[in-house]
Amino acid sequence: MDDLVTPQGTFRLTRYPQDPRDRLRAWDAADEYALRHLAETDISGTTVIVGDRWGALTTALAAHTPTQITDSYLAQQATTRNLKTAGTTATTLLTTQDEPPTRIDTLLVRVPKSLALLEDQLRRLAPSLHENSTVLGTGMAKEIHTSTLRLFEEIIGPTRTSLAAKKARLIFSTPDPALPHPPSPWPLTYTLPPDAGPMAARPVTNHAGVFSADHLDIGTRFFLENLPTGDYGHIIDLGCGNGVVGTAAALLHPNADILFTDESFQAIASAKATFAANAPNKATFQAGDALTDVPPRSVDLILNNPPFHTHQAMGDATAWRMFTGARDALTKGGELWVVGNRHLGYHVKLRRIFGNCRTMASNPKFVILRAIRR
Repeated sequence: MDDLVTPQGTFRLTRYPQDPRDRLRAWDAADEYALRHLAETDISGTTVIVGDRWGALTTALAAHTPTQITDSYLAQQATTRNLKTAGTTATTLLTTQDEPPTRIDTLLVRVPKSLALLEDQLRRLAPSLHENSTVLGTGMAKEIHTSTLRLFEEIIGPTRTSLAAKKARLIFSTPDPALPHPPSPWPLTYTLPPDAGPMAARPVTNHAGVFSADHLDIGTRFFLENLPTGDYGHIIDLGCGNGVVGTAAALLHPNADILFTDESFQAIASAKATFAANAPNKATFQAGDALTDVPPRSVDLILNNPPFHTHQAMGDATAWRMFTGARDALTKGGELWVVGNRHLGYHVKLRRIFGNCRTMASNPKFVILRAIRR
């Protein structure tokens, strides 16, 4: 928790979930730069904020009753809490799967890590802009590339950048009414290779921004080749991404109840499409924070390929939250299966949390680990 001091006011902001080991702030120099610029800009009409990471932009601009659009459940929860702390709820919170406003007068884009997600959002939003709309992008300089500017230029109109300030930059784009507005090319559906275990030669769908957009990554491929075959009644695909692992588990265990969960709304939409095209089971799909909403001691098997970054920040906080949540959710004798790069040392964490860990498969790059709830 810390105070963000801006021309719009001073705001007490937190990330979500709050982790005492996580010393990262809920904003950065790119947020500050954008807010300084907007303080000198006439903001009127419908304001839309895309990709606000922890609600700093939305909270600081709450006086303009903005609409926030995010792919992140965690960002949405952080925004809700930060708005409440600031004493306001005068905003509309949408996901990237919702229909955007039909008219946008001011568009503020926090540049995402995924170029595909940026393209998808700009193509979805461009028809709502008009020639007098203000379009401002913001990000750290390392996040803004030639390809980033090219997308703004091709989809919105003439684009330029600011000078750097505290290693952050702004993007200024002027809407060109003459530009065509073709639909977004996302989602993308492709057929998996013959060595994809139970998912061999089956279709998988990826919405923009979901990991491994147009091919099966080698870590997931290794996981699919080594999935458990025991008797499981309740299975969770934790951090499900496009849902390929959970769908494979559903094919192996046709009588099991399957829960797909991820903090990305784009991932949940992808998993729904992948599952619907392949599996006969019934399944539940839930955007959320790891296993927070799963009843304790209710799950037989959890499958997990944990991320080791949040936006541009690297760390193991997410893996810790997933592993401890899995311990609480599993029944006695329930199993957590994890795939990860060997160098990440997940076996150490699992032994600390579960008191046991066994290597079920390995190759030069990846390892598959099993921990059992005693």
